[in-house]
Amino acid sequence: MAVTDFLAASDIALAINACKAKDSFSPNMFLKTVGLSKKNPTEIKRIFTILDQDKSGFIEQDELQLFLQNFSKGARPLTATETRGFLLQGDSDGDGKIGLEEFSALVKS
Repeated sequence: MAVTDFLAASDIALAINACKAKDSFSPNMFLKTVGLSKKNPTEIKRIFTILDQDKSGFIEQDELQLFLQNFSKGARPLTATETRGFLLQGDSDGDGKIGLEEFSALVKS
């Protein structure tokens, strides 16, 4: 299963290109640009499963750093600042990781 099974390659390319520069990544803008905010809960869960690389049920900081690479193999890793910002924005319960409900809320925000 790949993100391109659920999202248009052209939307992914547009989103990746919009955050090529270091410290230019915005989680909300990226998720909106790739079209994830228009997806139903089942599709959002499938994307979450892809992003949860270690299958822990959470997206942790190390997985967030490689977030863009899940969408495009040649994409850059997120900077430490971007990763921390992403985690702060998505981690509503403060446990240091993003669960499915938190991810879904972030996608829909």
